[in-house]
Amino acid sequence: TSVLDGIEAISGKRPEWLQIDLADPAACRSALEGQHLDGIIHFAAYKAVGESVQEPLKYYQNNLGSLMNLLDYVSQHPSCGFIFSSSCTVYGQADQLPITEDAPVKAAESPYGNTKQIGEEIIREVAVARGLRTIALRYFNPIGAHASARIGELPLGVPQNLVPFMTQSAAGLRGPLSVYGNDYPTEDGTAVRDYIHVVDLAQAHIMALERLLAQQNEEAMEVFNLGTGKGSSVLEVIHAFERATGASLSWDFAPRRAGDITAAYADTQRASAVLGWTAKKSLDESMRDAWAWQMALGSDSH
Repeated sequence: TSVLDGIEAISGKRPEWLQIDLADPAACRSALEGQHLDGIIHFAAYKAVGESVQEPLKYYQNNLGSLMNLLDYVSQHPSCGFIFSSSCTVYGQADQLPITEDAPVKAAESPYGNTKQIGEEIIREVAVARGLRTIALRYFNPIGAHASARIGELPLGVPQNLVPFMTQSAAGLRGPLSVYGNDYPTEDGTAVRDYIHVVDLAQAHIMALERLLAQQNEEAMEVFNLGTGKGSSVLEVIHAFERATGASLSWDFAPRRAGDITAAYADTQRASAVLGWTAKKSLDESMRDAWAWQMALGSDSH
């Protein structure tokens, strides 16, 4: 079954799907011409930190090219709201935790992070110049899957993110999990992140889009952190997975990865106050849903 089948099963509606390369200006223009769009949520980007360090040009061309092609449409249709998938990577290693939206944007730790920083700058400048309504949502670390196990994360090739590698490893599709770095200045020496259930994340997009459609935004570009407000170490995530699922994991320590920071977790007060949104699902619930999705996939994961 396809992603579209999963969406239809869950929502009762089958979305129209256009297969285009958003980084191709002509293809993008052709697909959007004649559409009457109330809003665009721009998710399309390469997102592997490690790969971006190895192939920066690939990341700049794809992530910024696709963004500018969509903004070209929105700038000509200013009634169309625009929501951007940004990232907590824009903060780099923040000076204070939890991280508020007013924390300084620091020199990016990776080309991937830099595409999000530059992307936000482009959106803000275009939005101000053209009178657009835009929101940048700074994701922390999305995990999990829909509780129905009809939609979830299916990386191409070897997963670059912790949880899908973990579920594939526990299912016997991958070797042992590598925990990158055990010498970070954290309680157990492993890196700390704010892991947010993807369904909570999706709900925030709906509430952000409703805000734009109601023309409630107070600036040309508003920014919101999306996280739980709680940091979990890699070892805590491993233990939560084993506790929540009953599955066991083989893992070992490996050297730190280039571009990884020590700790990041969100201050979510702005999203709560302005959007009326808070994350509701626990880490254990995320683990159960991720594992149910992996079980539903079976051997399709690779």
